[in-house]
Amino acid sequence: MDLKQLTSLVTVAEAGSVTRAAELLHLVQPAVTRHIRSLEEELGVPLFERSRQGMRPTEAGAVMVERARRALAELERGRVEVQPAPGSVSGIVTVGLLDSTCDLLGEALVSCVRGRHPGVDLRVTTAYSGHLQEWLDDGQLDLSLLYNLDSTPSLNAWPLVREQLWAAAPPGAGLSAGRPVPFAEAAAHPLVMPAPGHALRSLIDTAAARAGVRMDIAVQTNSMRMQKRLVLAGHGWTVLPGLGIAEDVARGSLSASPLSDPDVWRAIVLATHRAGRTPPAVEVVARELVRLVREAVAQGRWPSAVPAPAR
Repeated sequence: MDLKQLTSLVTVAEAGSVTRAAELLHLVQPAVTRHIRSLEEELGVPLFERSRQGMRPTEAGAVMVERARRALAELERGRVEVQPAPGSVSGIVTVGLLDSTCDLLGEALVSCVRGRHPGVDLRVTTAYSGHLQEWLDDGQLDLSLLYNLDSTPSLNAWPLVREQLWAAAPPGAGLSAGRPVPFAEAAAHPLVMPAPGHALRSLIDTAAARAGVRMDIAVQTNSMRMQKRLVLAGHGWTVLPGLGIAEDVARGSLSASPLSDPDVWRAIVLATHRAGRTPPAVEVVARELVRLVREAVAQGRWPSAVPAPAR
């Protein structure tokens, strides 16, 4: 198994055909076909289903494509790290941002890293906390914002911010920042909720149990954007971090109030791998991200957020 085989494997899977993969790799088609066949012979399993529609990975092929893509990415990271530009920090850094923090931090982080550390190849991924933690554990991310996470055997978690959850509803509901809404009042309406398994949903379920109320869940989704769209369409109220709805409230497309009885808070942490050497490029991106978070809280641009107590 060599790099040429792995590169051909990933490129064919992404391109959907040997012909297109050969064009992308600047190789002749028989060479790419030979790489795939020799890899299949070595592994003893077919890696692609071949049809008139193109090449589609088999179940075994999908596993190998995922592993090969990760191996090639790690080798590219190593190449960049050992061939840095003189006097600069270089390397590939993949950072995870919570969906609710993207508008506040995404562009600011990219601009900061490009301006101060041009040798860093920054790659930004966004998702719910559960997905980000899984990708961080799997090595697909170098660092990530997560919430309600303590340090684990594989990850270090550095507390950054505590923020309150809000009830969000259509403008006609008349919710406002100055009038906290009891959880029982919010739960009296049909609710658009994150799907089970997400950390945000676990927080909400715990709050419902503390309030002693049963929620009327109208629909569940794994997209914060979809949660807000469904609320606007009249399918119910929802519960989200204040940061995730600040712009919607400012535009008047949603009304919102902080939850009370009980108050519901989540803790935002910066998580990194516990084992192994932390590359300099990862360290500088982590420092810039922490600085941006602290500035946003200090300047009041992160609604209902307070700095996390030091450990």
